[in-house]
Order: sequence, then structure tokens, then C-alpha cells
Amino acid sequence: MEIEFRTSTLRKQYQLSDLAFRAYGEQVGRKYIQRINIIKHAKDFEELKSIRALRCHPLKGDRKGYWAIKLTGFYRLIFTLKEKNLEIVKVEEISKHYDD
Repeated sequence: MEIEFRTSTLRKQYQLSDLAFRAYGEQVGRKYIQRINIIKHAKDFEELKSIRALRCHPLKGDRKGYWAIKLTGFYRLIFTLKEKNLEIVKVEEISKHYDD
């Protein structure tokens, strides 16, 4: 799949692991890079959704139109679909979402 990054910071964090580790910590930074690589190698969105470990799911409410992939227990990779491209929007901590 073709990937776009909403910001140059997200692109640089993918290209330079040290930046991802500094921004999110080593575990989340490593998962961010791994997940981008998985997305890049998927032939299409249907294949991406079929990878159970990613827990790819649509978001609801005011986030309708966005999708999420699990990075770790409390971090998600948020993205949108633009025709045949996938746009990485942000890495988001969701611990407050569950009141933890």
C-alpha cells in the first residue's frame, strides 16, 4: 500500500528510529516503525484488516472516517484512507479514553 504522512515529524519518526523512541518511548516507537512496514507490504486494505494482531478498526462518533491500529496496550496508530493511499495521522495514547 502507498503511505502518506500527515506531518513531516511522523515521516521522520518512521525514517529515524531514535526520533520515534524519543517521542514515544522505545516500545511504542519500535511498534510504530513495525506497523508502518506491515502497512507498506500489504497489497491492499482488505489484507491489512485481515491481520488479526493489528486489531484494525474504524473509529466512531466525531472520529468517523478514521481508523486505528493497535501499537501497544494503550497506544494506537490513527489513519485515514484516501482512495488507494493510507494517510498516517498520529500516534495516540488512549489510556485516558478508558479512564485508567
